[in-house]
Amino acid sequence: MSAVYSHPVAACRRMTKQDLPAIVRIEQRSYQFPWTGNIFLDCLRHGYSGWVLETNLGIIGYGVMSLMVRECHLLNLCVDPDYRGQGKGRQLLEEMLGIARTQEADTVFLEVRISNFHALSLYLSEGFNEIGTRRNYYPSPMGREDAVILARKL
Repeated sequence: MSAVYSHPVAACRRMTKQDLPAIVRIEQRSYQFPWTGNIFLDCLRHGYSGWVLETNLGIIGYGVMSLMVRECHLLNLCVDPDYRGQGKGRQLLEEMLGIARTQEADTVFLEVRISNFHALSLYLSEGFNEIGTRRNYYPSPMGREDAVILARKL
């Protein structure tokens, strides 16, 4: 018998209000300036498309996007720090892009912190292109930080 470690299988499903405590815990572990539970709740109330990536152990990632007039804006995509580096972020991104396609979106936009090298690398490897910069967009310990604006045709 061998002790082979395998990553848990993760499946994507629609986000619910009951998921918010687990999502907020991951958000707080992931960011210095996290979204609050009320921000996620407002997104659900206003019809944004919210999704979770879940294993038999619970929620390990989530994403929120707005879909309007053939455009998708990816507002938040996050994987629990304990599950990073296992392809779960890529899996969640691909799931969300597939959902955007089914809703007839033809372009996806997002902003990412200029210092978030792992996220930038993921998005660029998935065909996103830099289209601009939002100066002083994000709060940071040193004041404000720029956001890179990315876009991709679906």
